[in-house]
Amino acid sequence: MSIANGRSKICAVIDYGMGNLHSAHGALQKVAPDTQVLVTSKAEEILAADHVVLPGVGAIRDCMAEIRAQEIDQIVAEVKNTKPLLGICVGLQAMMSHSEENGGVDCLNLFDGQVKYFGDDLTENGQRLKVPHMGWNQVETLNHPLWADIADGSRFYFVHSYYVDASDKSQVKGRGFYGKSFDAALGQDNVFAVQFHPEKSHKNGLQLLQNFLNWDGQA
Repeated sequence: MSIANGRSKICAVIDYGMGNLHSAHGALQKVAPDTQVLVTSKAEEILAADHVVLPGVGAIRDCMAEIRAQEIDQIVAEVKNTKPLLGICVGLQAMMSHSEENGGVDCLNLFDGQVKYFGDDLTENGQRLKVPHMGWNQVETLNHPLWADIADGSRFYFVHSYYVDASDKSQVKGRGFYGKSFDAALGQDNVFAVQFHPEKSHKNGLQLLQNFLNWDGQA
């Protein structure tokens, strides 16, 4: 059994009403059946966990409104200094400084950078690309423990109309391409975040989640 401080290891999936919580919970429990995976909005449970996941789907304005209304922003600010934290999809976008979605929304500023719209005239090789970007896409992986046993160029499942453009490119740990290059994964200290959905990405996604639950937060 996984043990932390004499007890079973705990992973908290933050519930602020804007995430695909069932899929994330199921995938995390599958890769670590001896880990207690909690879906919770309670500060005391999140702060007591060994690993924390910030998921997210939908419009960033609604996500940030719920994050602030439920004081999840304050909880995340404490978590980022104390334990491994994983952002997924809009969870990554919420960690940025600002998003241009919904007329412009200030975010959590864990990573300096912008969230930008792919555009209505996105093309590749002369062909118009659909937005949102939806489906399987290769990711160029850069050195980080969460890519252990995942081959460079592996495919992951994406659903997004907005993409991350980090200011500090040393924080970029994965890149994707869909008409233009975009930052698909960011990492700094004990925080890691991805634009794709690992819980929907089959073998490689499950491997990343397992790597996260085994991660001590050291790059």
